[in-house]
Amino acid sequence: MESRAAHFCSEIDKLHAKLLINVGVTTDWQRAEKEINHQEILNRIESIILEIVTSLSKAEAPVLVLPNRSSWANISFDSAIGLQMSSRQSVTTIRADCPSSVTKFAQILKILSVIYRLVQSNSYATKRDIYYNNTKLFGSQKAVDSIVDDISCMLKVPRRSLHVLATSKGLISGDLCYMEEDGTRIDCHSSSTAVSVSSNISGIKNIVSSAKFVMIIEKDATFQRLLDDDFCTKISPCIIITGKGVPDVNSRLMVKRLWDELHIPIFALVDADPHGIEIMCIYKYGSVAMSFEAHSLTVPSVMWLGLLPSDLQRLRVPKDALIPLTKRDESKLCSLLERPYLTSQPEWQKEVSERGRQRGKCCSLCRRIDETVCRNLWDGKERYLKGTEL
Repeated sequence: MESRAAHFCSEIDKLHAKLLINVGVTTDWQRAEKEINHQEILNRIESIILEIVTSLSKAEAPVLVLPNRSSWANISFDSAIGLQMSSRQSVTTIRADCPSSVTKFAQILKILSVIYRLVQSNSYATKRDIYYNNTKLFGSQKAVDSIVDDISCMLKVPRRSLHVLATSKGLISGDLCYMEEDGTRIDCHSSSTAVSVSSNISGIKNIVSSAKFVMIIEKDATFQRLLDDDFCTKISPCIIITGKGVPDVNSRLMVKRLWDELHIPIFALVDADPHGIEIMCIYKYGSVAMSFEAHSLTVPSVMWLGLLPSDLQRLRVPKDALIPLTKRDESKLCSLLERPYLTSQPEWQKEVSERGRQRGKCCSLCRRIDETVCRNLWDGKERYLKGTEL
């Protein structure tokens, strides 16, 4: 086991060196999205309000124009950045005189007013706080979440710059220490408990780590299994993080921050099913809904460690550990095969097609995590790079 671990560390070091050569330590394009000063944000909100007042003064119904964040037609793909919102995107109009949109119009204005006060006073609030500010108007937390992202997109301002925070659902553990904006020192070294991902990633400072790599874990159960097995100590100094399924923005921002600060290999360990593959792609290339923040959320250097569909046969995963693909799974599979990040990578297409041919998906990654991780990590450096563009 020790010789395997030594071989693994050697391969990680080689991969690290290759990453630095191919990507470059100074990735200015990744930091292109500079913090917008408070006054500029206030000016942009005031401009929107002025347009509304102007319309009212002319006895015209005010209209808000929002970029359409749900259409693939608005998306362009760059392998070095991920999914980006096109500059010529289609838009959605929210009219104050239309019964179907008047409520959303009022919700947007209410949240704009909250954001204006937060930025002006340099204070912060959570999306939950905003929801409870007027539960009757918003109806649900989901409505607030969506509108905050709409406003961020409309103003062309990163959500963190709006002073609106989201409660994180992700967990992180391993060789990592940092300081929160309020001065709280966070130590992630504990082998028994994980730390919640920060709600204010941009406020983190003094990051200290000697980790050799970062591993993104799809599922919380798998993450907890690795934590219980003291994975970060036994294998190599490393950092493990989970977004508990489809990752929230804070988990994605944390992975991005670790890449920007440490420039160490980042692997993704997900289920060999369409949803696991899509989750890995969200970390790597982003999502349609948040494509307007691609520069601050995507990490194209993320490598698909496994579980690959082809691993099911190679690792002799028994048939009783597989369940048939549902119609929803098959639909997701077809959708994935049409995604630009798959159509540009033949090896990935082959893997996803393999999943379709097997007509099943791994449902017991957690129970077989030790064997799977070891076999994947110690197969040689070519194994790490499979299907990955550095």
